[in-house]
Amino acid sequence: MKIGVPKEIKIGEYRVGLTPESVAEIVSHDHEVLVETGAGAGIGCGDDSYRDAGAVVVANVAAIYEGAELIVKVKEPEEAERRLLTEKHVLFTYLHLAPDPVLTKDLLNSGAVCIAYETITDDHGHLPLLAPMSQVAGRMAIQAGANALEKACGGRGVLLGRVPGVRPAKVTVVGGGVVGESAIETAIGLGAEVTVLDPNLELLERLAKRFGWGLRTVKTNRSAIASSVAESDLVVGAVLIMGATTPKVVTRQMVAAMRPGSVVVDVSIDQGGCFETSRPTSHASPTYVEEGVVHYCVVNMAGAVPWTATYALNNATLPYVLQIADEGYRAALLSSPHFLSGLNVHHGCLTEPSVAREQKLAFMQPEVALAR
Repeated sequence: MKIGVPKEIKIGEYRVGLTPESVAEIVSHDHEVLVETGAGAGIGCGDDSYRDAGAVVVANVAAIYEGAELIVKVKEPEEAERRLLTEKHVLFTYLHLAPDPVLTKDLLNSGAVCIAYETITDDHGHLPLLAPMSQVAGRMAIQAGANALEKACGGRGVLLGRVPGVRPAKVTVVGGGVVGESAIETAIGLGAEVTVLDPNLELLERLAKRFGWGLRTVKTNRSAIASSVAESDLVVGAVLIMGATTPKVVTRQMVAAMRPGSVVVDVSIDQGGCFETSRPTSHASPTYVEEGVVHYCVVNMAGAVPWTATYALNNATLPYVLQIADEGYRAALLSSPHFLSGLNVHHGCLTEPSVAREQKLAFMQPEVALAR
């Protein structure tokens, strides 16, 4: 199979779909890899490192889409890239379709097969290809929040780290999944006073056992969210519903009740955000102030640490890339219901139920779509 790796063009995105090491592994399976020139520059890997791994480096993105069957990316294709997709292509990347009807429409019209990293599951109901980026984003949420709390950045002038004789900063994490747990670990490590809210009591029990008395666990309800948010210096939104738009669990009224100069970091923004006051931002202009509160809502947070993020992502994605290349996408998807759950679009058919429901589009079971 011919596999294409285009250069990412989303603003502030420096990750790349495949590392040279991944390319070498794929080439050892007798597949051909086409890499757009400069694709690995953001992780410090020049064209020669890809040539040495066995890739063919091509001059532009058009050559990638013209020559490759399987396109491996990191972020959803921008409008210019979507115009290059055809029915011969299998696109394997993060898609986050639910909050973006235009992207959904363009992918349906392209005729391509689109497999989303973020909806592939495992035997335990987890999201193995989303997890590494969630771990990165959770840690970065505390880092970004700490920076935004500085007075020069518009914040209250609160240090997230603990100082003797001064009350510690208060951090609330809404959602105790992979993002939330990583944020908790980092915030506690700095010495902050941390509260996590989640509806799942078993999850809260596990987090309580892991972090002990350093973590306050609260079952989610509207009143609990409101009181925790109001008293916090930093609130991290880490809510996820697979494939669906994130519910706005933190209202504008709750944000307005926070002290001026407090900070919210909405890691859920890729799926629409969990604060009513959230709107997408970029690394070039990451924050804005709403209701007196600094908002950090960068849609591709992990793009700021591309070396770490790319290698973490490739650890998870490479086995799936190899399976698609070795077996063909149909056989690979049908080999496991967990892999099949990653199929979002198939030759003009929408096969992700949450997206179909939210965007009021026709839905087709993925097994039926593959059988056509």
